[in-house]
Amino acid sequence: MLPVKGSVSHEETRDGFRFRGGLAALDLTATLTGRLKETQRDLLARPEDVVRWLRAAEFECGTIAPDDHLLDSARRLREAIYTLTMGRITGQALPARARTVLNSIARLPAAAPEIDSDGRARLRSDAGALLAFVAREAVLLLGGEMADRVRQCEGDGCAILFLDTSRSGDRRWCSMAACGNKRKVAEFRRRKREGR
Repeated sequence: MLPVKGSVSHEETRDGFRFRGGLAALDLTATLTGRLKETQRDLLARPEDVVRWLRAAEFECGTIAPDDHLLDSARRLREAIYTLTMGRITGQALPARARTVLNSIARLPAAAPEIDSDGRARLRSDAGALLAFVAREAVLLLGGEMADRVRQCEGDGCAILFLDTSRSGDRRWCSMAACGNKRKVAEFRRRKREGR
């Protein structure tokens, strides 16, 4: 996979979306919050939200008016990536339905990287082609040598998926500043209560 602007994310929040996964394909799954809780919130509530997410992911999304088909495609892609990633993490069989969704979107015409005047690679296209690029990124990740480095955050109630690029391969949190720190504070308080 190429380090194309938009395909590599940093630990941060942009326009209300969390980008902690390390790849746009994993970051897309974070647009459904509260996966492990009773109350979930879909950040892709309207077609315009898909375009907002693509732009927040630093893709250059064209101005074609988003529609319900785009919203449905983005949601189906998101859930397929999440299902397949969790299958890889847990060692379960990869469901045929999720594979079909991912593969069908990955086969669509995808955005091609371009070099800009600053010498950086960028992706610029319409929303559908950018989603196809995200699908291809997921196929290459889940079917490639880095699949074993994909993790789900161990933070309480956090379901964010991320690519562990640490040298030791033992990263546990989507974000040390968020989930990791919360866990450490909770462990410290527990030890203090127990008198240790």
